[in-house]
Amino acid sequence: MNDSRSLMALVLAFALLWIPLGQHDFLTQNWMKVGTFMAPFLVLVAASFSDKSRRLDARGVSLALLVAYIIHQFEEHWVDIYGRTYAFKPNLNEFLSGLLGHSDVQEFMSNTSVFVINTSLVWLVGALAIWRGSQHVFAALCMASIVVLNAISHIGAALIAGSYNPGLLTGVVLFLPVGIGAYVWLGRISKPPLMIIAASFAWGLIAHVLMISGVLALNRFDQLPESAYFAVLIAWSLVPAFAPWRRRSD
Repeated sequence: MNDSRSLMALVLAFALLWIPLGQHDFLTQNWMKVGTFMAPFLVLVAASFSDKSRRLDARGVSLALLVAYIIHQFEEHWVDIYGRTYAFKPNLNEFLSGLLGHSDVQEFMSNTSVFVINTSLVWLVGALAIWRGSQHVFAALCMASIVVLNAISHIGAALIAGSYNPGLLTGVVLFLPVGIGAYVWLGRISKPPLMIIAASFAWGLIAHVLMISGVLALNRFDQLPESAYFAVLIAWSLVPAFAPWRRRSD
């Protein structure tokens, strides 16, 4: 498919996600279910992404990372290992409230925040990495970075709280091997300079800082309009695909 047509299809798909056309309430409650039922079809598509030597290329790696993240979102945002539904948001609100010294639980994270964070910094980044993968390995590396760093954040939160948090299991048994394996594989087939690898890791780190600092600025300090926060997340999600670093993977 022509690159410009692929990009237009992506723009239309994400516009339908984010532009309020009567679907907002449904999607903020059920976006993770949409992703879960989409994952098996993505797995079938992933099998077709290989280079001429039949090795998994950067585009296929990006798709595999996106599927891994959707599996993680099932545990994190739908049903956790204890059978609790939608447990991540209240768990994070409780964690942040305790960390900031509140005696009662504050509402830091809203359903809309969870929806936009996951559909921008995960789905959009993954989709653009698939679109750009074979010519622009930096996007695939950034997708790998957000997988690895998210696993580390789950482990860190579990160590601080001394208990399980929704998403911890897939963070450890899926994200760490898949994310690190993606870095190793992309390094082998694409040979990106160390600067690009470091920049991708920095991008993922900043993405996580934006998630939490934006939520705090929005809901605790009332210093940031919701629309501005979401615009920042979407803008940062575009960086991996359009940053001026190219490296062919074939």
